[in-house]
Amino acid sequence: MKKLSLLLFSVFVVSCSSWMSPESSLDVEPAVFPDYKDVTIPCNIAPMNFMVEGADRIQAVISVDGKEALRVSGREGVISVPLKKWRTLMEQNSESRLEVQVSVWTEEFPQGVAYRPFSINVVNDEIDPWISYRLIEPGYVGWKQLGIYQRELSSFEETAIVTNRESATTCINCHHYSSYSPESMIFHARGANGGTILYDEGKLQKIDFNSIGPKKSPTYPAWHPEGRFIAFSSNTARQNFFVEGERPIEVYDVASDLMLYDIETGEVLTDARFVTEESLETFPSWSPDGKYLYFVSYKAESLPVRFDSSSRYDLLRMPFDPVSRTFGEVETIYDSSVQGGSVSYPRVSPDGSKLLYTLTEYGTFPIWHEDAELKMLDLETDEHVDLSVWNDPSEADSYHSWSSDGRWVVYGSRRIDGRYTHLYIAYFDHEGKPHKPFLLPQKNPRYNLWRLKSYNVPEFMSGKVSLPDKAADLFYSED
Repeated sequence: MKKLSLLLFSVFVVSCSSWMSPESSLDVEPAVFPDYKDVTIPCNIAPMNFMVEGADRIQAVISVDGKEALRVSGREGVISVPLKKWRTLMEQNSESRLEVQVSVWTEEFPQGVAYRPFSINVVNDEIDPWISYRLIEPGYVGWKQLGIYQRELSSFEETAIVTNRESATTCINCHHYSSYSPESMIFHARGANGGTILYDEGKLQKIDFNSIGPKKSPTYPAWHPEGRFIAFSSNTARQNFFVEGERPIEVYDVASDLMLYDIETGEVLTDARFVTEESLETFPSWSPDGKYLYFVSYKAESLPVRFDSSSRYDLLRMPFDPVSRTFGEVETIYDSSVQGGSVSYPRVSPDGSKLLYTLTEYGTFPIWHEDAELKMLDLETDEHVDLSVWNDPSEADSYHSWSSDGRWVVYGSRRIDGRYTHLYIAYFDHEGKPHKPFLLPQKNPRYNLWRLKSYNVPEFMSGKVSLPDKAADLFYSED
C-alpha cells in the first residue's frame, strides 16, 4: 500500500509540475489554426484540436461560465484534446459557450505568454454521424490513387468505402445516397470495366447504361426521396488549359442531358425537351418531398459547344409525377441573363424552405473559379439570405450538402491555399441565421496541411457504409 500510495503521489506531483504559469500576457487573441475562434459547433463533434505556429510548449484552459472545465498541454504548438475528456465536456455543456485561454512558449516569449480567451459556441443540434467524400489529387487529366471515404464526425475514424487501389486506371466518382441512408448508395466507376454501381438495401449491381435507354452514360445523380427513381445528367466534359493568367484550367460541358432511371423496372426514361443539342442540362436535385426536380441549364448559342466565358447557367425546376413518371412545365428560379452569374449545385433544405446553390461568373465547374461562392434563396419570400460569413472573398467555395435536419451544411473550400479543397461545416440556426464555419477537425491539425489530397463531393449519412467485398470486383479490370 505504501508503494502504491507513493506511486499515485508521484503521478500527481508530475502531473501538477507539468503545468506552467506564463510570465506575461497579451490582450489579443492567439493566431490559432484552424481558426476556431467564435465558431458554432454541434455537441457531438470530434475534439476541436488546434495549433499555434512557432510555439514549443502550448497550454489551453477551457472554461464554462467562468469555471475551469478542462486543461490540456502540448508540444510543438499543438493542442490535442483526449477524446474521452472532450466527450465528457460536450455532454456536460451541450448548450454553452466555451472560453479557451491559450498560453505559449516561443523564442519571443521563452517564459510564456497568455493570450486573451476566445470563444467556441456549442449547440444541442446534433450533426449527422457520418460524412463521405472523394479524396483525389487536384490534378488535371490523370489520377493514381483515389477513392470514396467516410468519416465519423464524433471521432477521427476514417475508412475507405471503395478505392481504385487495385486498379489505378479506374476513376471513382459522383456518389450519392437515398435519404442519407448508408444502405442505399450509388457511384460511378470509369475505366475498362466500369459502370454505375448501385447498392440498394443489400443488393449490389453494376448498371451498363450504354446498353439501355438512350445509350448515354450517367454522370451527376440525384436519388428521389421515395427511393424508386434516380435522376441523372449525362455529361460530356472537356478541359482547356491556359498558357497565361492566374487560372490554369477551365472545365466545361459540350453536351449534357437529363435522364430518369426507374430502379424497379430497370428502365431509363427521357423527356424530349432535355435530350437536345440546343441546351445543356446538368446537376439535377430533388425537392425533399419529391414533387420537383431542380436543375441548371444553358442554351448553347453555337454548335459544337466550346469554352466561352459568356456561358451562364439558369436555375430551373419542374414538377414530377411518380405515377406517370413524367415531368411538367419548366419554371425559372434564377435567370442568369437578368440576375447575372452562372448557377451550379442546387440543393433544397430538408424542410423545403431554402435553396442553396453555388454562383460563379460563368461556366458550370466552379471549383476552379476563385469567385465561386455559396448563395441561399428563401423559397417562401423569394429573397436571398446573406451568406457572407460562409464565403471566402478570394478563393472558391463550391460543392455543398445539407444535414438531414437542415441545421448544418458541409461544403468544399479552397481558402487555405487556393489549390486543395478542404471541408468546412457551418451552422444554420432556427432563426435562419448562418454562423461562422469551421474546418473539419483532425486529431493533429497539421494533417490539414500535410495531406496532399482534395476533398470533394461531401455528403452527410445517417450511418456507416459497409459495401460487400465483391463491390470492387464489379469494376476492376481483369487485365
